[in-house]
Amino acid sequence: MVVYGIDPGFTGAVSIYYTQTGKLECYDIPTFKSPKGKTLINLHALLDIFSHPEDESSLAVIERVSAMPGQGVSSTFRFGQGYGQIEMAIAACKMAVQYVSPAVWKKHFGLNRDKGVSRSLVTQRLPQYANLFARVKDDGRAEATLIALYATEKLI
Repeated sequence: MVVYGIDPGFTGAVSIYYTQTGKLECYDIPTFKSPKGKTLINLHALLDIFSHPEDESSLAVIERVSAMPGQGVSSTFRFGQGYGQIEMAIAACKMAVQYVSPAVWKKHFGLNRDKGVSRSLVTQRLPQYANLFARVKDDGRAEATLIALYATEKLI
């Protein structure tokens, strides 16, 4: 089975974990700047990430998130729009989808809000892929990978 772990957001990521082989692929959410300087999701590149071989069963697991207190109306709208774009890419690829809250998957691994701890844990669990999580800004990749590992251990 192929499990897609998704940490949504403009600085999020998609991790693809092949349960039979342990192979891992990580992709930052593909973005570009609009003429007005706004960050937007590159929908064509996102769709390419979710395209998978027809002969493999797959599951997409998205972190269920909500608006944060104090977040502005415009940024909340933009985040929700991006979340829906991710859901649509998954639907276009006819993949099964499940949702998991941060509290649930983080509790499974004994994690807190510190994203650096997520990077450390995934490096310990998958040392052969440590280079994918080497930078501080790779926390989205780490969390997407942990969501995929959570799904592998608890949902399938």
